Amino acid sequence: MRLIYSLVWWLALPIVLLRLWLRGRQEPGYRQHILERLGFYTRKPDTSAQTIWVHAVSAGETRAAEPLIRALLLRYPDHRILLSHMTPTGRATGISLFSDVAERITPVFLPYDIDSMIRRFLRHFSPRLCILIETEVWPNLVAQCRHARVPVTLVNARLSEKSLKKAIKLASLILPAARAIHYVAAQSGPDAERLLKLDVQRLCVTGNMKFDVSPPAQMAERGARLRQQLGSRPVFICASTRDGEEELLLKAFVALAQPRPLLILTPRHPQRFDQVAAMLSAHQLTYLRRSALQLEQAPAALAENIDVILGDSMGEMYMYYAAADVAFVGGSLVNLGGHNLIEACAMGKPVLTGPYTFNFSEITEQAIAAKAALRAADATELMALAQQLLADQPKRSAMGNNAHAFFMQHQGATARTMQMLEQFL
Repeated sequence: MRLIYSLVWWLALPIVLLRLWLRGRQEPGYRQHILERLGFYTRKPDTSAQTIWVHAVSAGETRAAEPLIRALLLRYPDHRILLSHMTPTGRATGISLFSDVAERITPVFLPYDIDSMIRRFLRHFSPRLCILIETEVWPNLVAQCRHARVPVTLVNARLSEKSLKKAIKLASLILPAARAIHYVAAQSGPDAERLLKLDVQRLCVTGNMKFDVSPPAQMAERGARLRQQLGSRPVFICASTRDGEEELLLKAFVALAQPRPLLILTPRHPQRFDQVAAMLSAHQLTYLRRSALQLEQAPAALAENIDVILGDSMGEMYMYYAAADVAFVGGSLVNLGGHNLIEACAMGKPVLTGPYTFNFSEITEQAIAAKAALRAADATELMALAQQLLADQPKRSAMGNNAHAFFMQHQGATARTMQMLEQFL
């Protein structure tokens, strides 16, 4: 089965590279370092230090890996971190997060999952350990690591019921890869139960490392400055929204009775910023892009007729949450499984979510049980809940306090993950 899988990869490679180039029209980062995606690296590795390889596919996984990477750098001062990604936003996030320790971090793109390319990658960098973040299990990668005697671990691991069903359909390909992983650290008990169905051999539950990410102090300060510009109106943020979701949100927002709150809308993917801007114009909503705001200068209040702030920036989610009164976490009004609500909780904000949260089912249910979050059935109910909370300061304050307490209570996953990794280092 893996042979067939590899053949499909080779046949699809011209299309994959063409798609990469086309995506580069909107995100230029996809046209950079293309040879790395084929397993060719010009930068010579530092042979004076041993290498720990951490793979974080995109920006979210990179942020989740931050406390672990910093713990590894502290615990193993004679090691370097090879930090691989699949997306330009992941790579840019890693470079930004670790600018203070850049001399010990090597950022690269991971090659496509083709045996010869993975072998070149392993020969070039000679990692001592492979640490995959959350869901990134590639059959050829695991097989080639096993052949090169590089232990493979999967940490902060999650597996939704939907993903499990897909994996079982490809059991002859996925199960051997899952069995070959040396150790899995799952986010939750339900995730662990689903992972065991893939015949994972060694597993523990460590919790979610995203609870160990400390909100940057400067983001809270920038959020306060942004809020000064936004004025006295209540502010509702719709964060990490996905394709198909903004249209639902904007229809419900336009239908609200006046006075409406000020809406902050932050699409999940930067290539969609212009598309969402066009939607705002189509709904005859006045908006201002975040990129047009000068937070470094003395705050100046926005015009009262601004309906929406379009969050067209990356790496500022904590700032947006700090500036808002109530937060909706996107990907949950459409059947995509939602995004994690930990950042909103960390900033002490009441959280709203839609009906589709299977990617983070346990955390979402726990937050609802802790009275830190509320679930809406659709966009109309979501906007109604937001207005109710914005008008009810005592309830909003209580939910915000519950959210921050929920965030604090779930810390410690990084320390437990480090304890598991010590057997390989």
